[in-house]
Amino acid sequence: MVTGFQNEVRRKVTGYSAPLLLSKAGTSSIIECPPIHRDKELIQTLLASKGVASVDLVAYKPGLLQSSSFEDKIALANGKDSVLHKQEITGVLMKGVESKYHWKFIQSHLVQGRLPNFKEKIPSSEIILSKRLCDVLHFKLNEEINSFFVKEKPILRKFKIVGIFDTGFEDYDKKMVFCDLRTIQKLNDWGLSSSISIDDTLIQGRIVLRADVSGQKENLQYDWGDGPDRYAGRAILSNFIDTTYRLIVYQFDKNSQRLLPKDSCSIQLHKTNNSEIALNSEGELSKMSLNISGSKYYIPLNDGRLLVRLKEGQGTWQKLIAGYEVQLDNWDELELMKKDLASKVEMKPNKEGELIQVQSIIEEEQDLFNWLGFLDINVSIIIILMLIIGIINMGSALLVMIIIRTRFIGLLKALGSTDWSIRKIFLIQAGYLILQGMLIGNIIGLGLCYLQSHFGLIQLDPTVYYLNTVPIELTLGAWLGLNGATFIICALALFIPSVVIARISPAQSMRFD
Repeated sequence: MVTGFQNEVRRKVTGYSAPLLLSKAGTSSIIECPPIHRDKELIQTLLASKGVASVDLVAYKPGLLQSSSFEDKIALANGKDSVLHKQEITGVLMKGVESKYHWKFIQSHLVQGRLPNFKEKIPSSEIILSKRLCDVLHFKLNEEINSFFVKEKPILRKFKIVGIFDTGFEDYDKKMVFCDLRTIQKLNDWGLSSSISIDDTLIQGRIVLRADVSGQKENLQYDWGDGPDRYAGRAILSNFIDTTYRLIVYQFDKNSQRLLPKDSCSIQLHKTNNSEIALNSEGELSKMSLNISGSKYYIPLNDGRLLVRLKEGQGTWQKLIAGYEVQLDNWDELELMKKDLASKVEMKPNKEGELIQVQSIIEEEQDLFNWLGFLDINVSIIIILMLIIGIINMGSALLVMIIIRTRFIGLLKALGSTDWSIRKIFLIQAGYLILQGMLIGNIIGLGLCYLQSHFGLIQLDPTVYYLNTVPIELTLGAWLGLNGATFIICALALFIPSVVIARISPAQSMRFD
C-alpha cells in the first residue's frame, strides 16, 4: 500500500509536470519565472541524451474562471424554497502547451470529450480541465467559459471546453487548466507585439492612428513610412476613400548599439462615400465591432460608414517560453539524468546570453516529496514491529513444543541423540509452522490486494491524501523479498529458544510429567 501510494502520487505529479524542469537560471519555480528564448539547439541536445523520452515547451499564467449564472435553491423553515441566481469564480493556473505535448497521463484520465487541437495557425480557444472544476463552476462539455487575466488592465478571454479529465489528484485537479501555448505567450506580454488603433476623438477633423505596443516597451521608435521616430501617433486626413497604413516598430539594441526592427502591423481603411464621420453625443467616434476578435469594425458616417480592418504584427512573443519539461524513460535515474543534463546545458549561455538551470520535480515539489519520503520510515517501523511479533510468537510456540515433549527429548538423549540433531527436529517443525502461517497470510493479503486494486473498496479523502482510493502496487521481486526475509529472520531467531534443549537432562526428563 505504501509503495503504491508513493508511486501513484509521484506518477500524478510528474503527469501534470515532468521529472526534470529547465528554466532561466536563478529562479525557484518554473511556474513563476522570467521567460527564456526557445532554443532549437538546446532541444536537440536534450532529445539526443540517452534516457530522455520527450521534451515539452510550456508557459503558465494565473487566471480566474467565471461560471454562467445558475439557480440555487435554499430550503426555508416555512417549507418554501428560496431561489438564488449565483455565479461562481475560482482561481486557476493556465498551462500553455503545444499540440505535441506529452498527453499520455491526461488522456488516460479523460472522462469526457477529447484532447484540444492546437495545430491551427492562430492560437486556439480550446481548453481541457478537470471534472472537479466543471462541477464547481457548473460547466459541461463543449460550453464556453469566461476567463479573466490581470495585465495592465483586466482582460476577458472566452474558451471552449473540449475535454474533461479526472485524475483524483485534488491539489492539481482544482487548479490546472491546459490551453494553447501561444495564448499564454500573448497573455504574459512576453517579447513585443504591436497593432494600430484609432483614437476616440478627432484632432482638427483628422483621424489619429495610434501604435499599441504590449510587452517590452523600452527604447522604441515607430516608422509610419517616413523613417523611425519616437512619436507613437499619426494624424491623417479623413477625406480619403481607400488607404492602408503600415507601421514598423523598432527597438534600440544595447549590444549592437543599433535600432532593430521588431514587429510590423497595418490598418486598412475604406469609406463607402465622402461624407463626414458622425460623432456621438459625447463628441467621440463610435466603433461597431464586426467580429469577436475586434480586428474588423466600422465607424458610422453621416451617410455610410468607415470600414476598419486591423492586421496585428506577428510579434516576438512566440519566441519566448517559461521553460522545458523533460520526460524520462526511467524515474529511478532521475538524479543521474539531472547531473548529465546539467553538465550539458548549465553555465552555457544561448544566443541571447541567457543561462539555463536544471531542476528536478523533487526540488519543485519539495514538501510533497519530503512527506512521501517519511512514509519509508513508517514502512520500516511496521515491518520491524511485525517481525518482532512473529519472532515472539514463534519463539513461544517452539518453547511450548519443547516443554510438552520433554520426556521425548530425554528419551532421544538416552538413546544417544546429540543436542544438535534434536534441535534440528524442532526447528524443522517450527519451520513448517512458519510456512503454514505465511501461506495463509499470503492468501489473505494477496486477496485483499486484488480486491482493493480492482474495486477500490477502501476510499480516501483526496483533499488530505491526494488520492481518492488506497493504491496497491505489488511486484514479484518485492513479494519474494518480503516473504524470504520474513522466513529467514524468524527461522534464525528460533535458534535462541532451541538452546533450552541442551539443558534438559535424560534423568530428569524421564520423570517429567
